[in-house]
Amino acid sequence: MQNFPIRPSWSPLSIAAMVVGFIIWWPLGVAVLAWIIWGERMIAWWDESRHRFQVRAAGDTGNAAFEAYRKAELERLERERRRIEQEAEEFQAFMRELRKARDREEFDRFMAERRRRAATGEAGARPTGPVTGTATGASA
Repeated sequence: MQNFPIRPSWSPLSIAAMVVGFIIWWPLGVAVLAWIIWGERMIAWWDESRHRFQVRAAGDTGNAAFEAYRKAELERLERERRRIEQEAEEFQAFMRELRKARDREEFDRFMAERRRRAATGEAGARPTGPVTGTATGASA
């Protein structure tokens, strides 16, 4: 355990620091109280997390076989990620083409209906197909 000016225990010095902390500014007193109660656990947590970070940052476990396995798996996962991204791009391109084809079909149908009406002389007639999304309120 490191040397701290106030040890996380119920000593006269820590109690005095807590009382002074409450007198000066109440959150300071609460912090000293938390240090007294949970200080040892906080120190242990800090040491463990620092150790985990150092191991993760170093990335080397010291076992060559495991490191080779880990490298191969990470490369395999990276290839899989790239393949899935490529498939997603291809699907998006397919959907764009599908929307274009549908829009082209609807436009061609509209133009054919318009030409048919112009040829028969129905200037103000409505199209005969199903109409969706209209705001007309024809009640029966």
